[in-house]
Amino acid sequence: MSAIDDLLARARRGLSRVGPAEAAALQKAGGLLVDIRYALLRERDGTIPGALVVERNELEWRLDPTGEHRAPEATHHALPVVVICNEGYASSLAAVSLHQLGLHRATDLIGGFQAWRTAGLPVER
Repeated sequence: MSAIDDLLARARRGLSRVGPAEAAALQKAGGLLVDIRYALLRERDGTIPGALVVERNELEWRLDPTGEHRAPEATHHALPVVVICNEGYASSLAAVSLHQLGLHRATDLIGGFQAWRTAGLPVER
């Protein structure tokens, strides 16, 4: 096992990861979907309606409810957050980082945006 595989496995042990249908239900119930994919992927494949787009390098600053650079959607530490990358790898590490900020309900989407799209859930172009 490589070092990154080990890091990813340890990160995922601390998360309650969700599938596409669960992520959609969380969004409908007031949870926040956060798309961390870079612009080229969003342009190529589209975006999830209602998802907050925050590129990975800004995530912690935009989601910290106590930070001066927070997104308006980052209202409190108990906010359910589902981080979405392209295939569900980088999002696991990002969700752990949000846990370290106190966002204890942060998780990620198994299979990422590609799983969302394959499940036939809405995508905007």
